[in-house]
Amino acid sequence: MSVPSNRLNRALGLIAPGTAVRDGLDRIVHGRTGALVTLGNNARLQALSTGGFSIDVAFSATALRELAKMDGAIILNDALDRILFAGVHLMPDAAVETTETGTRHRTADRVARQIGVPTVTVSASMSTISLFVDGARWIVQRPEQLLARANQALATLARYRDRLTEATARLSAAEVQDAATVREIAVIAQRLEMVRRLRLELNGYAIELGTDGRLVRLQLQELVSGLDELTVQLERDYSDEVTQLRLARLSGLDTDDLGDPALIARACGLGDEVTRKVAPLGHRQLAQIGRLSPQVADSLVSHFGSLQGLFGASTADLLSVAGVDYGIARTVREGLIRLTESAYAERLD
Repeated sequence: MSVPSNRLNRALGLIAPGTAVRDGLDRIVHGRTGALVTLGNNARLQALSTGGFSIDVAFSATALRELAKMDGAIILNDALDRILFAGVHLMPDAAVETTETGTRHRTADRVARQIGVPTVTVSASMSTISLFVDGARWIVQRPEQLLARANQALATLARYRDRLTEATARLSAAEVQDAATVREIAVIAQRLEMVRRLRLELNGYAIELGTDGRLVRLQLQELVSGLDELTVQLERDYSDEVTQLRLARLSGLDTDDLGDPALIARACGLGDEVTRKVAPLGHRQLAQIGRLSPQVADSLVSHFGSLQGLFGASTADLLSVAGVDYGIARTVREGLIRLTESAYAERLD
């Protein structure tokens, strides 16, 4: 399933389960009649409209269902709380390209392309709802279909999150022993990119599910918690005057390419040599130490220059950094010791 664009996501939210418009569309489907509805109105749409009735009444699902029994389009206002016109004949420019064949769908596609207002059609023969936005046609799925796909995607995301946690632990162990390579970072970058793509897909499901997507949103939020911070920390740890690690560049890779660490490393700015050793600055490791403010952590990284420099610092060395008192120095020392012990335990496992 492709990922909806931002405009398509907004339009899907307007007709998601739980909205009055979706209730009306479902009633039309169950009544086995067709419909063409515009989700908004403007002067350009009026220029394409002929005939019909100006009614300007409060929107209701039952009114939409009854008006759909007539031929012609139904025009709603931008807030979707009033029905402005019904039985309207829309006459878009025939030169506007469309791949649709049915009269209703062809008209809806051309109107959406020509004036930029999302349009919805209900097929009487297929009992389907279609949304036309930005030249794309989106078949609106039933909630039970979306939930099945969302649950499958959530299970896949949970597996990738587990693998990401394992890869991050291995990188931590390598960093502590000054043995980190480009390959370890590429593996984490691959996991983060796959999680990002699943996250976009699940966001689309949650939007399209409307009120039925509450549990999906909660599970998604839990599974991706902390990953944005991890991305930022990795980029800060492995970027300098020469190398600029940018994980967002992986969005341009095909899914098949994400299986090649060398392609990943090259795409995100680490070069082609996956066995090359790299040295982190220490931002990610310091972020794991509780009660340490970001400002103090930045000062420590700036002063010592690398994670290994931090490991080699004595309490007196730490106290020489601006903003570091004895309590902070002890917290840093104890935190680094815990990280070292965890890293060696990871290596032994």
